[in-house]
Amino acid sequence: MALIAASRLLLLNPAKHAGALVVACRHSSSSTTNLKDVLSEIIPKEQARVRDFRQENGNAVIGQVTVDMAYGGMRGIKGLVTETSVLDPDEGIRFRGYSIPECQKLLPKAPGGAEPLPEGLFWLLITGKVPTQEQVSWVSAEWAKRAALPSHVVTMIDNFPTNLHPMSQLSASVTALNSESKFVAAYGEGVNKAKYWEYTYEDSMDLIAKLPTIAAKIYRNLYREGSSIGAIDPALDWSKNFTNMLGYSDVQFTELMRLYLTIHSDHEGGNVSAHTCHLVGSALSDPYLSFAAAMNGLAGPLHGLANQEVLVWLTQLQKELGADVPIEKLRDFIWNTLKSGRVSP
Repeated sequence: MALIAASRLLLLNPAKHAGALVVACRHSSSSTTNLKDVLSEIIPKEQARVRDFRQENGNAVIGQVTVDMAYGGMRGIKGLVTETSVLDPDEGIRFRGYSIPECQKLLPKAPGGAEPLPEGLFWLLITGKVPTQEQVSWVSAEWAKRAALPSHVVTMIDNFPTNLHPMSQLSASVTALNSESKFVAAYGEGVNKAKYWEYTYEDSMDLIAKLPTIAAKIYRNLYREGSSIGAIDPALDWSKNFTNMLGYSDVQFTELMRLYLTIHSDHEGGNVSAHTCHLVGSALSDPYLSFAAAMNGLAGPLHGLANQEVLVWLTQLQKELGADVPIEKLRDFIWNTLKSGRVSP
């Protein structure tokens, strides 16, 4: 989710941020490695396509709303356009029409690696096209170039109390990066709204590049006694630099990280964090503020924090029942959780 949410303003808000709502095709038709140049060709055409589509179908009815939907947090209401991914309860998720196994096969990999690079899925999500190895290498180098943190953010992270949850530290750190926003600077100078997407792109690329640095810094402070994260290697990919900063050199761990970051890059547009990013961005808040808001939504126990809640619940289960638990006792433990008024993660 973290990979693409920062770019959702660019992709999914054509009225405010000139979104590139493109139809997926099977392979990249351009040899250009600079992503911004590719988007410069795509976006005007897609703006025209969306404009024509809305003029022709603007009054079409796409669904109806019931009272239960309204009280249930808009569950089941068709009210957003999301072209980057579709989640089917039976089949699973597809990114621009591709399943996870198809992405594993089609997307470029690191030299000697077996899993796709998240840079490749990012290119696919943004453009709708499967990138070449050269295009993915360009993204890797671009993110490495943008990864350094401003000193005031480093100082802030180092001064967080150790009892402040890592997600709270992440959100606050991303918010503080607002001082670096190119969109804010351009908007303050009266830039034409047709160029909003260019500055949103720059902020989004900067933010995605800096996320591993922030996360590694927080991790080291909390779990590695504040040891140094080291330096970014411009010759390495996004995931490899991240695992290096975390302090892990195992090849399998890095491959797992590449796959993990790839398949968690997008999750439709209606979940709490993605929708929050859309909502805040619709006010022309810059990508740093929009993404920080999304992270606050992700931190909830019914969303991203559920990963932590599962581990806590399983630890408690093992503490009470031991490692080898019969089905009957496990069923009773789950029912006791539910009957106590708590959520079963």
